[in-house]
Amino acid sequence: MLYAFFPLVEQIRTLGMLRSRFQSLPGAFNARLVPVEKPDEKQKKGLKASLPRRFAQMPNVDKEKQAARFAQMWNKIITSFRKEDLISNREMELLLVPYVADRALDLIQWPPFLLASKLPIALDMAKDSNCKDRELRKRLEADSYMDCAVRECYASFKNIIKYLVEGEQEKKVINIIFDEVDSCIEDGKLISDVNMRALPALYDQFVKLIQYLLDNRQEDRGQVVILFQDMLEVVTRDIMEEQLSSLLDSSHGGSYGRYEGMKPLDEQYQLFASAGAIKFPVPVTDAWIEKVKRLDLLLTVKESAMDAPTNLEARRRISFFSNSLFMDMPDAPKVRNMLSFSVLTPYYNEDVLFSLNNLEEPNEDGVSIIFYLQKIYPDEWTNFLERVGCKSEDELRGSDELEEELRLWASYRGQTLTRTVRGMMYYRKALELQAFLDMAKDEDLMEGYKAAELMSEEHSKLERSLWTQCQAVADMKFTYVVSCQQYGIHKRSGDHHAQDILKLMTTYPSLRVAYIDEVEETGKDKKIEKVIYRIKLPGPAILGEGKPENQNHATIFTRGEGLQTIDMNQDNYMEEALKMRNLLQEFLKKHDGVRYPSILGVREHIFTGSVSSLAWFMSNQETSFVTIGQRLLANPLRVRFHYGHPDIFDRIFHITRGGVCKASKIINLSEDIFAGFNSTLRQGSVTHHEYLQVGKGRDVGLNQISLFEAKIADGNGEQTLSRDIYRLGHRFDFFRMLSCYFTTVGFYFSTLVTVLTVYVFLYGRLYLVLSGLEEGLATGRRFIHNQSLQVALASQSFVQLGFLMALPMMMEIGLEKGFRKALSEFILMQLQLSSVFFTFSLGTKTHYYGRTLLHGGAEYRPTGRGFVVFHAKFADNYRLYSRSHFIKGIELMILLVVYQIFGQSYRSTISYIFITISMWFMVGAWLFAPFLFNPSGFEWQKIVDDWTDWNKWITNRGGIGVPPQKSWESWWEKEHEHLKYSGTRGILAEIVLSLRFFIYQYGLVYHLSITKKTKSVLVYGISWLVILVVLLVMKTVSVGRRRFSANFQLVFRLIKFLIFVTFVTILITLIALPHMTVQDILVCFLAFLPTGWGLLLISQACKPLVRRAGLWGSVRALARGYEIMMGLLLFTPIAFLAWFPFVSEFQTRMLFNQAFSRGLQISRILGGQKKDRPSRAKD
Repeated sequence: MLYAFFPLVEQIRTLGMLRSRFQSLPGAFNARLVPVEKPDEKQKKGLKASLPRRFAQMPNVDKEKQAARFAQMWNKIITSFRKEDLISNREMELLLVPYVADRALDLIQWPPFLLASKLPIALDMAKDSNCKDRELRKRLEADSYMDCAVRECYASFKNIIKYLVEGEQEKKVINIIFDEVDSCIEDGKLISDVNMRALPALYDQFVKLIQYLLDNRQEDRGQVVILFQDMLEVVTRDIMEEQLSSLLDSSHGGSYGRYEGMKPLDEQYQLFASAGAIKFPVPVTDAWIEKVKRLDLLLTVKESAMDAPTNLEARRRISFFSNSLFMDMPDAPKVRNMLSFSVLTPYYNEDVLFSLNNLEEPNEDGVSIIFYLQKIYPDEWTNFLERVGCKSEDELRGSDELEEELRLWASYRGQTLTRTVRGMMYYRKALELQAFLDMAKDEDLMEGYKAAELMSEEHSKLERSLWTQCQAVADMKFTYVVSCQQYGIHKRSGDHHAQDILKLMTTYPSLRVAYIDEVEETGKDKKIEKVIYRIKLPGPAILGEGKPENQNHATIFTRGEGLQTIDMNQDNYMEEALKMRNLLQEFLKKHDGVRYPSILGVREHIFTGSVSSLAWFMSNQETSFVTIGQRLLANPLRVRFHYGHPDIFDRIFHITRGGVCKASKIINLSEDIFAGFNSTLRQGSVTHHEYLQVGKGRDVGLNQISLFEAKIADGNGEQTLSRDIYRLGHRFDFFRMLSCYFTTVGFYFSTLVTVLTVYVFLYGRLYLVLSGLEEGLATGRRFIHNQSLQVALASQSFVQLGFLMALPMMMEIGLEKGFRKALSEFILMQLQLSSVFFTFSLGTKTHYYGRTLLHGGAEYRPTGRGFVVFHAKFADNYRLYSRSHFIKGIELMILLVVYQIFGQSYRSTISYIFITISMWFMVGAWLFAPFLFNPSGFEWQKIVDDWTDWNKWITNRGGIGVPPQKSWESWWEKEHEHLKYSGTRGILAEIVLSLRFFIYQYGLVYHLSITKKTKSVLVYGISWLVILVVLLVMKTVSVGRRRFSANFQLVFRLIKFLIFVTFVTILITLIALPHMTVQDILVCFLAFLPTGWGLLLISQACKPLVRRAGLWGSVRALARGYEIMMGLLLFTPIAFLAWFPFVSEFQTRMLFNQAFSRGLQISRILGGQKKDRPSRAKD
């Protein structure tokens, strides 16, 4: 655990911590990101290597060059924030460092956000100061940023005034004033010799002058002249009257000052009033504009600017990047000497770029994607409008260019290919910048990367410019290939996906697209894309699982020593791309002292955590796994494999050892981890590095999350059966074998055992109750005083609620955000019912993992990557969770009810609660979590619509071509389709497991009041006879409905009436003669209901035999009856709660609390858009 803890010690977690350590940041930049020829240093090992390094603030050697390099990289990061609309124009100006260092100032220029409000505070201190100059200077130097702000503002003020003044007489006056001020500063007599109380007046006039310089209009020249004269008057008459009066009189012959009024106006000489006295308007250059804007910020910025950037994502990224520079990472080589690498992204048929129709089309709740994004990202929407120069969404509709910008803005916030491509192409931009810093001469470096980029087009036509060389080097070191499996089909069909991909290729000319084309085109049509390589295959390329095959066919088009596999729902950042060449150097280090690494693992940031509470839960859970979890797996356990697609492969190692993916059908469903297995088995080494992160999107709705977890559980089931795990277990030493077990299939096996233990515990308790053993134990003298046992059971129940599962999550949040924040987030998660969600997920993992072990048949389950804020219908939830949660939840509920009925006479209520509270919690979570986490799940109108839809679905007949979403029969047939391909052992296991219902029935029938006096086996036989009679009656009704309901409707109704009368007569007779009680009726119902379900399970397992016997129709009818009963059982409490409006409000608050804290009003999302649509339609 210490190895997982130490990399984040002393980290920069907040913006305040960043400000306090910003002075060491340029040194860290130059030490980490700039190649420097250094003598070989002794390598740190163990915990020392995990501790953060410290750097000097900024060495004096080559100070200007280091400041220039830092400025280029820092500003590139900040401008990328602006292009991503994370910050506004003003925030960008506050965060930027001057591109072109002003050598005349001879001081370090920090970003203005560090110097915010420092000058006004210093001005107040000077104005109110009655102490000596030394004490004021000591107070200024106590705040280093305030000292820097004062020095820079004075130097810039002096520089600008001297630049603007051109008249000889005026220059002489200005020089006298500044010389006198400099002399006072050097002698330490500034306070005693100068009247500081008049400084605010001079400050106000200088701020006005800066505004005129920013506008730079000829018509303002007169006002500028007046300002100069006013400033001179303030200085000479208020601030430095004693020092300057005699000097100024001699400088212009006594014509200025107190004797000036004695001469006529036409004979007086006014300073700055002549035509050539001042230079205004000023010739505009980029350096001049930058200088004036920066000075304006230093003078006018207020306290609120210290919060820049205000966007939470921008803050997180800056903090992480700054902190990562102090982590242990290899030194950066020059771009020419770095390892080359490729990035590969598999793409099938997902969204590339949102169309306007997609953005504006409302869902059933009246919510469009663009409306949703505007409310989720309000600050980024405002920044976007500012960037494109519009004030409202309506102005964007005016031109195709602005509409395209709108599509891009929305696509960059979804899980689209456009977002992924933009992020990965940051690698090329970073390499271009780094190549420039490597190759630039001193004068080019001082002019800056931005100037070289702007001059590239002119120079490229005449000579091989520096910018062209940078691009060439970047192309040699980086290749990006998107494997678009269906691109050829999309092109031929004119699909919009092909057009969007083509648009990406034109936007990023170095992007490469690999695809499979089954038809050779012989036409000579002009094409925008250019074919670079074409390989003829002997047959179909996709033989196994789609995604790994998609990667495998495109791997041959990649280049270089490294290969980063990136999923289509991932993102990258400019600041992280700058560290890529450092990461690639890890391939040249023997981390375990024996082998070079074959896979480099990096951390992920889940960027979908702010969408809803479920997305937040998943984000925290995933973050703890990809950070503290993988750090621990890599070192010291050394059992980290490949879990996702940010990892970087040693390309040469893997393409000579079977590739980066195994793609066999079914067994390699989780292709990622098999790549790690393969690498480890072939004597590779997998490491994890915390200093670089890649963005990743996760599923945000409960149904999406459940499908994803079902896919992972299926994959783990196949891993358990695979030869790879078998070989790893045989080849690992004992400790690595245990670590491998626990971190792969062992987690899912333990989860399965946990749930099976609940079943065994309840069936065991039921046996003790029904056999009378528990009563004997409970009433025995030894067990009467069992308070200690009850306390132990209470503690056990507390642990079973899943609080300990959140420990790694709290640990990682505590390390990254502080332990107080971790505790508050943990409490908030519990209030938002995270325990219900994680308990529900437990059922998903158990069901699909266990089913795969028994029957195999794992399959890929597409989850979709959209914005899930819509209401899922009751029928959809029923189809998805019926077998995995609802059936099991109802079974456990029946066991708990029976356990209470037969044990309440001798057992205390407290004891029962302590024993079963965690199980009741699990039952509640499994039965009602899908509706609890369903948006608008308790809105009455949607409840009515859901009931209508479910009734229609449950009664529809199936058939060939009828999808499961339209008919219950089609869904039911598909739901047990896996049994068709199961082996004999799987079928026998299914039958044996179903026998538990018959044993359960055997225990209950002997506890009826009418059977307590006899223990004959005839009682159990009669119970089966009752079941057979009921089934026969149901079969009779079913046959009668088919044969008589149309032509002999009266006869059919008479038959049903007679059956009902017979049933009532038998029931009355049993109550009157053998004194059957209401409890007996309930117990019979609870006994026979599971037995019928057991018969259904056995019939499904023996489907061929049942079908040959002609009973399959009866089995289907019985199954439909059970489904209707389960639907009513689930729907009734939901409909009851929907009567109360506060339930829906509570649910909305619980689901979208994160959005509420960021100013989002879900009521507007779920209802407001409906009101807006008619008005828009009229417009």
